[in-house]
Amino acid sequence: MIQRLWAEALGSFFLFATVVGSGIMAERLAGGNVAVALIGNTLATAAILYVLITMLAPVSGAHFNPAVSLVARLQGDGSWKGLGATIAVQILAGIAGVWTAHAMFDLPILQASTHIRTGPGQWLGEFVATFGLVMTILLTVRHRAEAVPLSVALYITAAYWFTSSTSFANPAITIARSLSDSFAGIAPADVPAFIAAQFAGALAAHGFERGIFKQS
Repeated sequence: MIQRLWAEALGSFFLFATVVGSGIMAERLAGGNVAVALIGNTLATAAILYVLITMLAPVSGAHFNPAVSLVARLQGDGSWKGLGATIAVQILAGIAGVWTAHAMFDLPILQASTHIRTGPGQWLGEFVATFGLVMTILLTVRHRAEAVPLSVALYITAAYWFTSSTSFANPAITIARSLSDSFAGIAPADVPAFIAAQFAGALAAHGFERGIFKQS
């Protein structure tokens, strides 16, 4: 369990630092072109996901995401006590990653985002993004486990662009991104609705996979 928690901490730290740090770098280099900035943010996130899942999946499952960890528990992995510790580590290590990104770019460490992300379209986007992410993981693990790192990286690449919310799909990173007034940020007031949509999407994916693909 200690190894699993350290793996989740390491992965969450680097994933969250990459999402926020690449967003800061992309915004600085894009000259105001939001599409170019999003491309840079997308590619960096997908690349680090592939690396982190490849190296840490054998240790912890490489969740870095409370919604994924909850579904793993519902499918029989670990314990409820372990789930609580895992989620705490994901959030705390992820926040440390965000603060480190701020420090690397000479920004104030402590921030609160002013980037408003709200409304039914964005909430639906988070539901769809998380549903698709969890389905990608569950079905790829079932049918071709060695392809999980690439499948997740490619899914997130697509979801950054086809969802209205740019696919947070992760309650822990949603909390952490509310502490960064940068390209990747989300206003703290908008966090609860995003998290509710994410957990709803994850639970829907769990139910769908159990009901439709259980015998496959």
